[in-house]
Amino acid sequence: MLVIAEVTAEIKALITELNLRAPLLREIHNKAEHEQALLLMEALLEDDETNLVAIEALGNAIARYESQAELFSEFNEQLNVSDPAVATLMVLMEQHGLNTTDFEAEIGKKSMVSQVLKGNKRLTRDHIERLAKRFQISPALFFG
Repeated sequence: MLVIAEVTAEIKALITELNLRAPLLREIHNKAEHEQALLLMEALLEDDETNLVAIEALGNAIARYESQAELFSEFNEQLNVSDPAVATLMVLMEQHGLNTTDFEAEIGKKSMVSQVLKGNKRLTRDHIERLAKRFQISPALFFG
């Protein structure tokens, strides 16, 4: 049985080698590396049980990059909205390239959607149910 010092030394050696061979698992510096990291994540997820440690490390590196990169600043600002329903609506708008005029069937006229986005009006249960149906998502996403 290995003692703690030997196990620690072996793990440190493995980590040093991993940092040399796969630096994206630790840190992402630019858009190109971010794109590589996303492709690597897709590949790792094909066998998630075996690759769990690498998936978690890469996921953390991606999250750190996306939280700090200028490229994601507008998106991150939208996520900082205090109302989770509004934040979800903003993400859906961003993901699908929609604007305030695209929700008449779910929320109402452009002015109503604008009021919701500004926090002056709240999404009703009916709004949320219609949005969830349209985007085929759980209504729970609107509640944080």
